[in-house]
Amino acid sequence: MTESKYTRQTVTDVRTWVPGKLFSLRVTRDPAFQFQAGQFARVGLPGADDPDGPPTLWRAYSMVSAPHEEGLEFYSIVVPEGLFSPRMARLQPGDALYVEKNPFGFLTIDRFAQGGDLWLLATGTGLSAYLSILRDPATWQAFRRIILVHGVRTAQELAYRDEILQWHRQPAYARYFQEDPRKLVYLPVATREALPGAPQARLTSLIADGGLERLAGETLDPERSKIMLCGNPAMLADARKLLAGRGFAPGRRGIPGNLAVENYW
Repeated sequence: MTESKYTRQTVTDVRTWVPGKLFSLRVTRDPAFQFQAGQFARVGLPGADDPDGPPTLWRAYSMVSAPHEEGLEFYSIVVPEGLFSPRMARLQPGDALYVEKNPFGFLTIDRFAQGGDLWLLATGTGLSAYLSILRDPATWQAFRRIILVHGVRTAQELAYRDEILQWHRQPAYARYFQEDPRKLVYLPVATREALPGAPQARLTSLIADGGLERLAGETLDPERSKIMLCGNPAMLADARKLLAGRGFAPGRRGIPGNLAVENYW
């Protein structure tokens, strides 16, 4: 990869969610780097054998930050045996992180016709793209109601939970909640413990038995529901089959669909 394809950015903030497992980084942003909410970037680090050299290791990370924000934010799990994430987790403010100049991905709201309900279903760090989408005012204007579902193993893995729960108090979001107190329905679900108001269950099990609709107080109706899926491949494969049986399918040949899917690794 030639140097012209990437820029050198600087880490400005590090946040640990679960020590040794989940973290977020904020870095500076090249003014020329433009993206749509829901897209991802390829970020790079030098190889371990030449830590001061050019970036040779690259991984894809969805932006957590919104397109209008000055910096870029990334949310990651640490894969202990991985070549990249353990080193990324050790970065400190002032360190370098390299970012390719072009964004990627199609998990964006322009995949759908406006109106109706937007269901954002994520497992683990698949939440990243949805945070960017929800930090973008265009999303709140485009849909009647938004249902955000975050599947994790345990409650401590519910990164960004406090921020999400406080959105109704923030000026950027408050007017939407004034118009409809249920504008955003946030449903955290854990597989290894029961959370308040939610059963201990897998996201796919809740789709299959109707539990997700009961929790949300909304129906998965292919005529007015649009669904995004982002997370681990096993969840995506199972959820796609379940939703296909309910009439959900990606768009094709210029025809907007009601399902958009992105593998998160």
